[in-house]
Amino acid sequence: MKRQALTIPTSLLVLALAACGPAPESAGAAAPAQEATPSADSAAAVPQAEGVVIHEPWLRQPPPSAEVSAGYLLIQNPGTDADRLLSVETDAAERVEVHEMEEVDGVMRMREIEGGLEIPAGGEVALQPGGYHLMLMGAAGLEAGQQVDAVLVFERAGRVEVTFDVRPPGAGAGGHGHGDGHAH
Repeated sequence: MKRQALTIPTSLLVLALAACGPAPESAGAAAPAQEATPSADSAAAVPQAEGVVIHEPWLRQPPPSAEVSAGYLLIQNPGTDADRLLSVETDAAERVEVHEMEEVDGVMRMREIEGGLEIPAGGEVALQPGGYHLMLMGAAGLEAGQQVDAVLVFERAGRVEVTFDVRPPGAGAGGHGHGDGHAH
């Protein structure tokens, strides 16, 4: 899959990395694996008719005066064929991109994933701080406690509606009582 480096001004890069980086309490932790085990809180996730299951969708509230946010969730694919997250649609942002963070020569770099994010057959992919994540550009006005509707567009599963919880800037996965997220 072809990847293209994201070129953004330095001031916006600092805000973007803060939005999609690990929560302060986990800043020293190793980079997350691509796959994760769902938490007990995610047991309430709803399987979609087409086969993908979404757990704990949440967005990080942008820092003051920033218009970028990061989104996280766990995508499970119990099917026998791989699927691919192609895009995300929401009225809460001008544009949403699927990104990955990786360390290159001691420097964290954020890149958009061209062609979508593969969800392996019988597997799962975690979008979480410090790894794969959604980058919401032009996401002004997001406040902790708010809920944001979106549609995840998959190659095989089609359009899957989800509701993201907005969490405070320092929140991590499972934080502040918003445990199970919503998928419908």
